Amino acid sequence: MSTPILLALDTATDRLAAGLLAPGVRVAVNEAGGALASARLIPLLMGLLQEAGLAMPQVQAVAFGQGPGAFTGLRTACAVAQGLAFAHGTPVLPVDSLLIVADDARLQADPADRDGPWWVAMDARMDEVYAAAYQHGPAGWTPLVPPQLYTLGALADAWQAAPPQRVAGSAVTAFADRLPWGSARQWPHTQDRAAALLRLTEAAWAAGASVAAEAALPLYLRDKVAQTTAERLAVRAAGAGA
Repeated sequence: MSTPILLALDTATDRLAAGLLAPGVRVAVNEAGGALASARLIPLLMGLLQEAGLAMPQVQAVAFGQGPGAFTGLRTACAVAQGLAFAHGTPVLPVDSLLIVADDARLQADPADRDGPWWVAMDARMDEVYAAAYQHGPAGWTPLVPPQLYTLGALADAWQAAPPQRVAGSAVTAFADRLPWGSARQWPHTQDRAAALLRLTEAAWAAGASVAAEAALPLYLRDKVAQTTAERLAVRAAGAGA
């Protein structure tokens, strides 16, 4: 099977991850993200293509980290992926941003301890956690518990009922003394997010998981992050009427 030409990007955290897969090429880049991501993403991706002697019309799919994660980061990644896809008629591969953490942690683990169930728990601020569970086996990754937004109490209840064996993610340090870790092995830090993103992108392509650009949407787990202008005006009007 020939190697596809795939671009990948993720800005779900405060780090920017990007990568290019092509015949004879596998490049993964990790950089500072946050406020820099929106201005940096497209030049970085175009630079990766140029260095490989490729152009955007040759790309077979654009992958993006769909979340859960930082609201602005998810919008940025989705907008860039959709923009490139619409411009060139390219399909899109949504990638679970929590699974990126699990895939990275799996390669940090001892080879004898890589298969089995993995929990990912990421600090979502406001004493909440983005968490999900996955199973890794000979066929790759399978979701066990889909990504959800948990209060610390709700996640503690879930883990007390069924203690985790392995946990990866920033919640390990953010809530070190506030969650029942039990005897779970822990991987709090990501080593190479972009490489994990690229591995999952390749697997998603092989599984035929691409969608049309208009169907590629971020995964928001908070119903409300900010009010729209119309909503703010309505609140003010209601207050004035009262």
